[in-house]
Order: sequence, then structure tokens, then C-alpha cells
Amino acid sequence: MTAAHYIDGRWVAGEGVDCITVFDPALGQPFAELTAASAAQVDQAIAAARQALLGWRNLSGSQRAAYLNGFAEQIETRREALIALQMQNNGKPRHEAVVDIDDAVATFRYYAGLAEGLDARQDRDVPLAVPGFNAHTRLEPVGVVGLIVPWNFPLVTSAWKLAPALAAGCTVVLKPSEVTPLIEQAYGHIADALGLPAGVLNIVGGKAEVGAALSNHAGLDKLSFTGSNAVGSQVMRSSAAHCRPLTLELGGKSAIVVFDDCDLDQAVEWIVAGICWNAGQMCSATSRLLVQDSIADALMLRLKSAFETLRVGNPLNGEVDMGPLTSQAQWSKVSEYFAIARSEGLHCVTGGDVQRDPGWFVNPTLYADVPVTSRLWTEEIFGPVLCTRRFSTEQEALAVANDSRFGLVATVISADLVRAERVAQALEVGHVWINSIQAVFVETSWGGTKGSGIGRELGPSGLAAYQSVKHITRCLG
Repeated sequence: MTAAHYIDGRWVAGEGVDCITVFDPALGQPFAELTAASAAQVDQAIAAARQALLGWRNLSGSQRAAYLNGFAEQIETRREALIALQMQNNGKPRHEAVVDIDDAVATFRYYAGLAEGLDARQDRDVPLAVPGFNAHTRLEPVGVVGLIVPWNFPLVTSAWKLAPALAAGCTVVLKPSEVTPLIEQAYGHIADALGLPAGVLNIVGGKAEVGAALSNHAGLDKLSFTGSNAVGSQVMRSSAAHCRPLTLELGGKSAIVVFDDCDLDQAVEWIVAGICWNAGQMCSATSRLLVQDSIADALMLRLKSAFETLRVGNPLNGEVDMGPLTSQAQWSKVSEYFAIARSEGLHCVTGGDVQRDPGWFVNPTLYADVPVTSRLWTEEIFGPVLCTRRFSTEQEALAVANDSRFGLVATVISADLVRAERVAQALEVGHVWINSIQAVFVETSWGGTKGSGIGRELGPSGLAAYQSVKHITRCLG
């Protein structure tokens, strides 16, 4: 067992009761173990963050920006090791792991740039309609924040939270997923290398007990959570008990709408990427395909061929298009949905089964003409499972796409850009791509509507999520 937790600038061994076993999903075999943190260690981490807050928030934006740029540079220095760990622990193909590392680097650099401009934005005058008064605005860090991140995009999701929080002047306690607890440790090692003041960044790993100890803690000023709706609702209740601000990035059941004027081969590329990237383990997976009647048969033939020619395998054995699911629990969950599909009598065009020799692999799966009442149509599966329906008119496509309790993202594919923009504006989601893969840029916001969460990450909104607005008004009389 190793010193796996970073508290108050020191590496310490876990004192919790849980043993966390880290697996290589392509082999279904463990390759590391660590002991979870205890509730007392969560207390210590929050106390350390509180102790460090005054000194950190009083640094200039430029001083904090220097640390953020240092994080970006240090991630680059560790690039190959981090790529290898993403491949081994997540099962990501190399090209996906590379994108993850580039994303984390870009996020720290972007928020370093925003931090540089913070001081110039302070104390701006507010025009008042009433004479005799003066008012100005201050943007201040919200305080000590808890960050709980998932297993599907470790290092990346944590960068989306950690970089703006540090830029704003907050101190943090980060809880990685117990499925992928190792890669976030890089942030602690980077903090050591940069001489980050002790307590500004704390990392405590563990299972649900550690997450509950963090989310229930009265010492936090804000909590940011990315994960399932089931856990998100528990986190929301905990924050409500403390009347504490909260950011939630939750599930999705996103639509991809394909009109009959599209380039079929290009559409197939975007559709496959939307459901098979990271083996479909994305809250943004476009898992509901709506295709216009006149091209449905031709598109389905192309999709069947594309799914069946994807190279699925161990990313450490060579270049593959899709790796395994990240955990046995997720593999079992997808297996259960295949059983549900059979019980519902769904038409499986290809796939619909799992592999277990030796790792947690799933065949890319395509279902045709899925009823809107099917559980596979309405529930988030988190695997490479695409459900399809046909539509005749734009209005019909919009009605079906918007008929969901989720509202994270959507994609529109059409040669008619006026129509595509019109449809994009009518979709009830937080982000829409037009004729594109799911390109996510740090400059744009990320988050959804309905059951997909509360608040936004990335872009200027991501920084604002960790800032408190103060107005100071003075009588001039």
C-alpha cells in the first residue's frame, strides 16, 4: 500500500477501511492497490484548504496564473506516462488518451490567461441612476471547494474544475473516482514540483464513503460534482442542507439528427464518433439517432458496416478504434441492457453482445426502429449502444429529440445550414454541434438543461462558477 493521498502539501497513506483495487480493463486484471482515505483525513484536507485560503486568495491574478501555467508545463513533461496510464486504467486507445492530455493542458493555459486579467477587472464602477452614490464591483473567490470527478475522463474533468477554481483564488479538496484513482495523483506531484503553497490543493481518494464525507462536510463553501444522476441527487441534498452553491454535470441521452441532404459517408463518421468514442462512456454520447425516412435504409447499411469494421481490442497491443469498458460494473450494466433489448423484442442490426476474453469488451451495437417507450431509448446506457428512429419532418424530429428528461448536447447533420441553425436553436440542450464531431473547446461553456445538471463549466462561465460577486456602495454626501 502506498501514500496515495495529498493533504496539506504532504503525501500520506490512507487510513480508511476500504481497499481500492485498480484494474486494467483490457485484461480484467488488477495492477495496483491503495487504501482509501478516512473521514478524519477528509476533515484534515478541508482544514488545510481553509488554512491556506487567505494566503492564496490574496495573491494577484498574475501570481496564480504563473502556477496554472506551471501545471500545464508539468503535464506536458509527464505526457507519455499519463497517456500510458489512461490507456492502461481506462482502456482508451492511444489517440483518445492523447486528446485527454492535450485537453488538460489547454484548460490550465486558458484559465491562466483569465487569471492574468482578474486584477484589471476588479473594482469596476457601476453606473447608478440615483445621484449621490458610488458603487463598484469586486469578484472574489467563493472559498474552499470540493471537487468530485468521474472515471470516464479522469485528469480532464478534474482540470475543468481545478484550473478555474485555482484561478479564482479558491482552495480545493479533490476526490478522484475509485475506478481511476491514480492519474489525478499527478496533480499532487506537480504541486510539489511547483512549490504550490501547502493546503491549496488536497487529494483524497476513496469510495462512496469518502464522497459522502466530502459532500456532507460543513466546511465547504461550494461543491462541484460530475457523475451519475443517482449520486448527483444525493450530492444536491447534501448541499441543500448547508444552503451551499453547487455545480452538477450529470447524465445525458443525446440525439443526433440526420437530414436527407447530408453526405452519407461523412454522416456515418460523425455518428460513429458520437457513440463509440471512449467506448460510449460519455455523458455526451449521441445515443439516439434520428434519421430522415428517405435515407434511413442506406444509412443503416453503412452504419452496420462501420460498426462491424471497428477495431476493438487492447490499446496496449496496437492501434485500435475502441477499447474495453473501464470497469466490470459498467460491463455488467451494458450486458443487462442487451438482455432488456431482447426482452423488449428490439431489432438488433449488429452487436448486442459482450466479450470476456479476457477483458471487459462490448461489441458496438446498433438497434433499428426503437420505440420511444423502450428503456434503451430513454435511459443512459453509457456504452457503445446506438438506438435509431426514423422521422419525416423537421417538426417531428424536434419533438422526438426534445422528448427526454435529459438535455446535455445534440448534433445536427444537414447541408442546409439555415435549417441546421434553426434546429440547433430549437433543441433543448446546452451544446449543439452542426456537421461536426464532438469538438469541445475550453473557450466555450459545458453543461446542460433539464436533468443533465446545474451550472456551466469551461469558458468564462467556468471561472464565474468559483467567484462570488460583491458590490460596494458608498454615499457621497
